[in-house]
Amino acid sequence: MEKQQALQGKKVAALMTEGFEQVEMTDPRKALEEAGATVHIIAPKGGSIKGWDETDWGDTFDVDLPLAGADPSQYDALLLPGGVMNPDKLRMEPKAIQFIKHFFEQQKPVAAICHAPTMLIEADVVDGRKLTSYPSIQTDLKNAGANWVDQEVVVDGNLVTSRKPDDIPAFNREVIQLINEGVKQTI
Repeated sequence: MEKQQALQGKKVAALMTEGFEQVEMTDPRKALEEAGATVHIIAPKGGSIKGWDETDWGDTFDVDLPLAGADPSQYDALLLPGGVMNPDKLRMEPKAIQFIKHFFEQQKPVAAICHAPTMLIEADVVDGRKLTSYPSIQTDLKNAGANWVDQEVVVDGNLVTSRKPDDIPAFNREVIQLINEGVKQTI
């Protein structure tokens, strides 16, 4: 029961748009909610967005808040699911990048999996950080100054990263632990 209440009262923003890798949102959201957190889906537009389920379109999910109406200061942590389309679209949204930057400026926990770290490149927050991602974007991350490693999960200050859906159990464990610890000072 104690584990279930570890994140009681915590609010997590899940920033995504059309084409997010479905399991990279649904599994972490379930783990966060089971730990007591509230998770809000935030997208550039209201209504609903469609996930990507490995090789085809997946389910449709209601957006809790459109990005224009979301205040990052109201959230304790940020979840960035991957997929190929999702981060590629979001990194072209200035409001999405500003939203992400807030969490780094305030040193709040950020969890990014798979292709999501491309948004961190756009937000200019990877230089000097140790992280992982889907292998195909490692060169982009290295060129942006990141210390890319091939590990199932990496924690660097307020940032948790993982490579792919197979890493979700380790990703969830570290995300919950980091959010439970709260704001972390970077070294």
